[in-house]
Amino acid sequence: MNRGSEAPAGELRYFVHPSSYVDEDVEIGDGTTIWHFSHICSGARLGERCKIGQNVVIGPGVQIGSNVKIQNNVSVYTGVILEDDVFCGPSMVFTNVMIPRSAFPRNRPEDFNETRVKQGASIGANATIVCGNSIGRYAFIGAGAVVTKDVPDYALFYGNPARQHGYACECGQKLAKSQTDPAGYRCGCGRRYHLNPVGAGLMKDEDEREEARP
Repeated sequence: MNRGSEAPAGELRYFVHPSSYVDEDVEIGDGTTIWHFSHICSGARLGERCKIGQNVVIGPGVQIGSNVKIQNNVSVYTGVILEDDVFCGPSMVFTNVMIPRSAFPRNRPEDFNETRVKQGASIGANATIVCGNSIGRYAFIGAGAVVTKDVPDYALFYGNPARQHGYACECGQKLAKSQTDPAGYRCGCGRRYHLNPVGAGLMKDEDEREEARP
C-alpha cells in the first residue's frame, strides 16, 4: 500500500494527496487527482483526468472511465461501473448487495449486483442508487433521489422513489418539447433530440448544433 504520491516531480503523471492510500495493482490515468483521506483499493482502474474528492473509497476491482468527477464522501463499491464523464455529487450512495445481513455475510463476487452509470450521467448530492440498476447516458438524477429501477438515456429522475420528470440535455439543462415535432425535444444551447423509436429514452439529432432560436 502506498501513501500519497511523494515521487520526484515528473515521475508520476497524476496526483495523490499524502493523506490518501493507493493499494497495489491499481491503474490511474494521466491527469487524475485524488484528494484528502481517500482510499483506492486493489484492482481498481481509473481513467484519465478524473477528480476524486475528499474521503472517497474506490472498491476492489472498480472500473472508472475518463473525466469522471466524484465529490466528497462517496464510496464506489465492487460491482459499480462508471463510464466516461460521469458526475457523482457529494455524499451520494451506491449499494452492491440487495439483501445485506451482518449475520449472513454476502461478500463473494456472485453476491454483488452490477450497477452501471453510463457516459455523461450526473447523480446529485445525497442520492441513493439501489444496486442492479443502470443509469442511462446523460441521465440526470436529482439531489436526494432514491433510484430503484433503470433510468433511460437523458431522463431526469428525482424523488423517493425516483420517477421521471422529463429529460435533460447533454449540457444539463431540462429539455423543452418541440412545438412542431410531437416526438422532439430541444435545448436553448441548440442541441435537439427525439424519442427513441425502438426503446426508452431519447436520441440526439444528427444536426443538433444548429443555431439556437428563441
